[in-house]
Amino acid sequence: MTAETQTGDTIDAFHLVIEALKLNGLDTIYTLPGIPITDLTRQAQAAGVKVISFRHEQHAGNAAAAHGFLTGKPGICLTVSAPGFLNGLTSLANATTNCFPMILISGSSEREIVDLQQGDYEEMDQLAIAKPLCKAAFRVLHAEDIGVGLARAIRSAVSGRPGGVYLDLPAKLFTQSLPAEAGRKSLIKVVDPAPKQIPAPEAVKRAIDLLKGAKKPLVILGKGAAYAQADSEIKTFIEKSGIPYLPMSMAKGLLPDNHNQSASAARSYVLAEADVVMLVGARLNWLLSHGKGKTWGGASSKEAGKQQFIQVDISPTEADSNLAIAAPVVGDIGSCITAFNQAMGAGWSKPPSDWTGAIAERKDKNLTKMAETLAKNPSPMNFHSALNVIRNTIKENPKAYLVNEGANALDFTRSIVDMYEPRRRLDVGTWGIMGIGMGFAVAAAATTGEQVIAVEGDSAFGFSGMEVETICRYNLPVCVVVMNNNGIYKGTDVNPRGDAMAPTQFVKGARYDQMMQAFGGVGVVANTPEELKKALDEAVSSRKPTLINAMIDENAGTESGRITSLNPSAAKKKTA
Repeated sequence: MTAETQTGDTIDAFHLVIEALKLNGLDTIYTLPGIPITDLTRQAQAAGVKVISFRHEQHAGNAAAAHGFLTGKPGICLTVSAPGFLNGLTSLANATTNCFPMILISGSSEREIVDLQQGDYEEMDQLAIAKPLCKAAFRVLHAEDIGVGLARAIRSAVSGRPGGVYLDLPAKLFTQSLPAEAGRKSLIKVVDPAPKQIPAPEAVKRAIDLLKGAKKPLVILGKGAAYAQADSEIKTFIEKSGIPYLPMSMAKGLLPDNHNQSASAARSYVLAEADVVMLVGARLNWLLSHGKGKTWGGASSKEAGKQQFIQVDISPTEADSNLAIAAPVVGDIGSCITAFNQAMGAGWSKPPSDWTGAIAERKDKNLTKMAETLAKNPSPMNFHSALNVIRNTIKENPKAYLVNEGANALDFTRSIVDMYEPRRRLDVGTWGIMGIGMGFAVAAAATTGEQVIAVEGDSAFGFSGMEVETICRYNLPVCVVVMNNNGIYKGTDVNPRGDAMAPTQFVKGARYDQMMQAFGGVGVVANTPEELKKALDEAVSSRKPTLINAMIDENAGTESGRITSLNPSAAKKKTA
């Protein structure tokens, strides 16, 4: 206890919060200071906590969520009350949907005034608003309960299926003090907040028996498998079983994307043709067409194919959420895959060669076609020629983190840029939202110290672009590549009235690079792959905050990328 943390023999609520965080190894706060948490940020920094201050709470929250995904510990986002809380709530809801452990801590107005709706400063019943959008929500009214409140938040965030938790701290709480010894004793160091959940032996046997009988087995690895940090167990299972696998986007790199069992380059074929599919930390949601339709060989969008499913998930309620799961295996992924490895024993029969051979044939054909496309050098650049540069840079720097968002920028990057290390790709996740880019980039750099390359559509960049100042302020090794094609999807839309730009158009040739320059970073315009490579190499070598404005053909791209079918369009009017 330092002299700064107490007055005489007392300790105030500010320092109880800080010491509770430190006691549990939560050493980073992502925030935007203001009433009533400004002094908390100052005191936290003075106590040795890393405090990273953003320009908007949503991006601080996204950073906390990414921190949780990368570390397995809840990321901490600290916001002011009411509007600041609501800004953070967007990222909290997104973290919960993506199963990222995160705690949103917000200051709030006084309960006795809020409950009577008497018009307090930034009056809002924040706890009630947060509850439906996160895994759990708590309020601490008394200083002696700070330890309990944070302990409950930590356990809720990381136990079972991880997610977002809200912790409400009213302004009056911070003025409270306790005797120093009693205050310290009130804090809780959480022990084993995410205990292993061992799968039932009969569930493992059921799944193993199904795999044994499969003629065309397939494993799908989701971001839950990446979060589990059971990398060696998963690698052993894949290679011992010989089963082809598909990684979902944030599971790329669990095994290198160029692994000979990766079926990514034959995705359409294996999904439709597989007879037994094993889902590991992946959900049969919209990203996998709910397990139905033509994707899976079904006769219509509502009909399933012939597949039988094994689902490995920590949540027992996930099974049967879209269609029948023949072999649910409930437990933490590390324990489940370990059990599978043991149950396979020696002499496991690998899949039939006609299945693996057919996949290899289609992979070779598609990879050859992709290589031919990437070798082209159109002027101006298109997504393929620009991303070929980034593809090669990641190959040369496999420990670099790739943050990715956009529509076409997301879709093309996911299929073109291979990943070689686990948890190195961070993207829009389950909701497919925009706005995660700079928050995720800051978290990846601040948490790991590694180089970050953020590939952004020009529309997506606009959601969080002001955070380039945050990147510069903390001198983070982040290189932002903006795929600039002058608009949302592309820059060629036309307003038929002619009195204003079309809703999807942006200022042509916008100089996003000058935003980075304005805050002391490096800004570069790249019109060719050669210019892009030079700028990217210099950014990686120097580790300086950099923004490369990659000028892409404004005709490049399609509306809504690969999910055009989800974007309704009006019927065309008939002309006389």
